[in-house]
Amino acid sequence: MTYLLALDQGTSSSRSIVFDDSGRVVSQAQQELTQFYPQPGWVEHDPQEIWRTQLATARQALVSAGIQAREVRALGITNQRETTIVWSRRTGMPIHHAIVWQDRRAEPACADLRERGLAGMIQARTGLLVDAYFSATKLKWLLDQVPGARQQAQNGELAFGTVDSWLIWCLTGGAVHATDVGNASRTMLFNVHSNEWDTELMQAMEIPASLMPTVKPSSAIYGEVKADLLGHAITIGGVAGDQQSALFGQACFKAGMVKNTYGTGCFMLMHTGDRFQTSRHGLISTSAAQTSSRPEFAMEGSVFIGGAVVQWLRDGLHAISDSSEVQELAQSVPDSGGVMVVPAFTGLGAPYWKPDARGSITGLTRGSTVAHIARAALESIAFQSAALLKAMSRDAIEAGGAPVTELRVDGGASVNDLLMQFQADLLGIEVVRPFVIETTALGAAYLAGLATGVYQSTDELSDLWRAERRFIPALASDRARELMERWDYAVRQTIL
Repeated sequence: MTYLLALDQGTSSSRSIVFDDSGRVVSQAQQELTQFYPQPGWVEHDPQEIWRTQLATARQALVSAGIQAREVRALGITNQRETTIVWSRRTGMPIHHAIVWQDRRAEPACADLRERGLAGMIQARTGLLVDAYFSATKLKWLLDQVPGARQQAQNGELAFGTVDSWLIWCLTGGAVHATDVGNASRTMLFNVHSNEWDTELMQAMEIPASLMPTVKPSSAIYGEVKADLLGHAITIGGVAGDQQSALFGQACFKAGMVKNTYGTGCFMLMHTGDRFQTSRHGLISTSAAQTSSRPEFAMEGSVFIGGAVVQWLRDGLHAISDSSEVQELAQSVPDSGGVMVVPAFTGLGAPYWKPDARGSITGLTRGSTVAHIARAALESIAFQSAALLKAMSRDAIEAGGAPVTELRVDGGASVNDLLMQFQADLLGIEVVRPFVIETTALGAAYLAGLATGVYQSTDELSDLWRAERRFIPALASDRARELMERWDYAVRQTIL
């Protein structure tokens, strides 16, 4: 049996999954990650905790699988994207907590870039809108605010990386400082046409080139895990940010194929092949996971608060004691009773891009209960995703493509049948859930397998993909349109 180990470092937890070469989950281990909120709109992680939990889960997954590290053909890494870490090249110690992708502290730096007229150039070269979501202005904040950091960076003493680079550094004992094209494309510093760091953009944002990792294809030999960490050296053969990895794991290799991942946030990607397309409807263009030096692209829409709204119901409202209880509570009422929850806790992402928006609950009446609010909170995940797909379809049609006819889904919240059926009803197209919903980790395993000869082509991976359930729309199109209009109205009330 051939085994592949995927490290899946996410926003709320670190996980490790052992797969066999058919894509079957053999074992997995998971540990929650501490969330730090120093100020409203600020979100941080401890990089050392990221490393400790990721290593611990890798060890646990191997034990649970009943195998040793020498039986693992290759290791793949997938990670929360945009989250920014800076560490000392000499000691390997971070200079500050990681600034998480959800964090909004760098918005003033983004406003400055817009005022300087750089937004157009940034979008043309990187595919991204200027927003604090991306890594560049988080990195600038660290250099400007951590005492001595800018001077150290100019002296070549510091390293920058998204979480993948940090893990690669730790796994290889500091021997490798690298990232893949997909993670690099989320920094707002990477030219996605040439697959190189953009010198002009780095100068505009005052980022010394010495900070930056080497960029490789997503499927490539990155180095080896130090033998003393897991008991035997393992080749690191695949690296991709979580959403590019999920697109790959869903076997969306052809232009026009779309997946949506329901995690802490929701992330919808449409593969556009070798065509770089600028959205006219609030989406961004990004690099897809690449198996060679040839650029491949995707259109993306990002919802900042997806499954995290269920955590809010649990930890904020104390409406449930465990996240698994949300479906039962939501189903205890026939509908939301007119209640709408817009979970703009850290602003609104695509297609709205309103960083200063904050969450709202509208449509409350004397008869509203916590069950109605829970149902509305759950439905907000589908409403936000529907807004993304409608924008994506408009962009596709305007570019001469076909409308989207199928949405492949994955991630933790995709197991919620109520949510998936409501999603299909709103969209009016089939929503398809695969047998393996851990497609983020699966994509990393597949990328590592391709680099090390376990698989010969993406055609072989397409043959491994299987649908577990198809959700067929059951709501009249007029009613779906009416519900979306009510959602749009609730959003307008939130951002006014």
